[in-house]
Amino acid sequence: MHIRSILLSALFITPSLHAQKVGTPPPTKPPLVEADVSALPEETKRLELFLLIGQSNMKGRGFMPEEPLNDPGFIMMHLKTDGWYLARHPLHLTGDPQTFKGHDNAGVGPGLAFAQEIAQANPDSRIGLIPAARGGSAISLWSETGKLYLEAIRKTKLALAQGPEGKTHLRAVLWLQGEADSRVAKLPTYAASLNDLVDRLRADLDDPELPFIACTIGEIRPDTESSKYSAMNLLLLDLPNQRAHTACVDARDLTGHIGDSVHFDTASQEEIGRRFAAKLVELKSHAKD
Repeated sequence: MHIRSILLSALFITPSLHAQKVGTPPPTKPPLVEADVSALPEETKRLELFLLIGQSNMKGRGFMPEEPLNDPGFIMMHLKTDGWYLARHPLHLTGDPQTFKGHDNAGVGPGLAFAQEIAQANPDSRIGLIPAARGGSAISLWSETGKLYLEAIRKTKLALAQGPEGKTHLRAVLWLQGEADSRVAKLPTYAASLNDLVDRLRADLDDPELPFIACTIGEIRPDTESSKYSAMNLLLLDLPNQRAHTACVDARDLTGHIGDSVHFDTASQEEIGRRFAAKLVELKSHAKD
């Protein structure tokens, strides 16, 4: 009877264990809409590009809205094919643009909310997003020879070449990463690696004052886990003291997550996007002073 009771209990416990594995459902809405990156909509005068890099919270895991954005003022480069489409969630879609076959767990990240805020401040600009984040990626993959870094540079240069001549500009790099490097053994070298990343991006993209905006990672796990994230966040928040024309979004107060205490939910992601935009506006205003 004792063994039978254990087995029966397991039957009831197992579903709750599975419930802890939170996934982001795949897109079920219409296919991506192709966009011509070489031309501007009549109401716009320039194409402003933004590079999105980091790990899974930049990629986004928030649940998708019911209806996709369908606005020619916002375009995105497909992560796998380099094709251009009207921007919509998930920005980091890895699946086929028409069928979504091959879709992973990408969901809502901060990029689109950021773009919408920037567009309000710059209504005569078309916003082009270059998604290049990878879930679980350590900063070593963004080193000088790191495959993610090299791919991000390639995609950005391609986007700059494809946009309308004389009217296409890279405006900023957004960085949301740190969980993968928050172990005690990695923390001492993180600040130097981050500074190096900023320097290399500016050199390789030929813009010594290219704005680089980081964001703190979530401190939403139990206390025993979040202490290492707190230490990482102090390094991220110190970035503006290390490099000019940089900023760091403070998202430590945002605790909404998708159920795994790691990935921000849609509301938190959209707030991070708005804060990214506010930091960029702040950087630009300081540059004019």
